[in-house]
Amino acid sequence: MYKSNRGSYRKQESLIKEFSNSCLGRAVIGVAIMIVLAIVALITNPSAETMQAEMRDNIRQCIQENDSIQTDWIDDAVNNAGYIFTSADSVDTPEQLDLLDLFDRYNRLECYNHSLFSTMHIYNSFYIQGKRCGIGIFGIVIPTVNFSDFLLREGTMRKDYNQPIINTTIVPEDDGYLGENPDLGGVFEYNGD
Repeated sequence: MYKSNRGSYRKQESLIKEFSNSCLGRAVIGVAIMIVLAIVALITNPSAETMQAEMRDNIRQCIQENDSIQTDWIDDAVNNAGYIFTSADSVDTPEQLDLLDLFDRYNRLECYNHSLFSTMHIYNSFYIQGKRCGIGIFGIVIPTVNFSDFLLREGTMRKDYNQPIINTTIVPEDDGYLGENPDLGGVFEYNGD
């Protein structure tokens, strides 16, 4: 019995296995996976109507959940993750309906469809250039909205337009320690040059 590869204990691998282990093969496989994901994202990109409906629902949930307690970013992120899979209560209290009316009066939502995803922006007096409040990709609308992004009231910041700002703090002459409860009372008014 004659063996042509006698003395060689190396296992002969197939061409596909060698290609997938090479650097070029891994790059080609990675690009192919990215192309497939891009095609799926292109097909499942949410429409403007879907984005509008989902964001209105997410905003209703945000108004219903708001309890006027300042939360940190992780609470907002957890709430937004929950808004993806839930919907708002069907019955709103009169206060919540008033807040929704105020939201519609002072805020505007616009959807921008990109090729692979969609974004929703909120426009109001604070965010004149808009702030992103939702991303739609793979058929899912992911909210990034916070209650502090909404403008629900408008009014004047001062009584008169040209009313001067009065600084009520006194800046010490030296930068020394003033004690635990220093008396900084008094009014500092700018008298001009």
